[in-house]
Amino acid sequence: MKKTTLLFVVLCALGIWPILAQNDQGKSKSHPTRKADQHVAVNANEVHWMDAPPSLPPGAQFAVLAGNPGSPGLYTIRLKMPSGYKIPPHTHPTAENVTVISGAMSFGMGDRFDESAGKKIKAGGFASMPAGMKHFGWASGPTVVQVHGAGPF
Repeated sequence: MKKTTLLFVVLCALGIWPILAQNDQGKSKSHPTRKADQHVAVNANEVHWMDAPPSLPPGAQFAVLAGNPGSPGLYTIRLKMPSGYKIPPHTHPTAENVTVISGAMSFGMGDRFDESAGKKIKAGGFASMPAGMKHFGWASGPTVVQVHGAGPF
């Protein structure tokens, strides 16, 4: 699997762009998108969660709040992870911006997964990884993160 298709998310949601890009081509309807010119107002209990795409390790759930990470333009997605969920080292072609909504997510940089090299970000905290920077992450307890940026992710 290409390194750029692995996701973090935050993450990493994040090597999800290949799955979402298929949506534009009518090949997959499992992950809806929202048009950039659409007004979006969603309460937490209204978020439509789905199984995360196969580019992420099993066990996470995923939601598109706005835009399409697989297309040019702004997007916002969420990733819900169980305790101990790990996202292996990966990169993205654009910057990844992550806000921890609940729980705690640790982020580390580098070619290999190393928990001693990570920093724990608690609910309300923020992390940003530049385009091309190899990073990884893991959840401490059940965790929800929100990822936003410019696609294609």
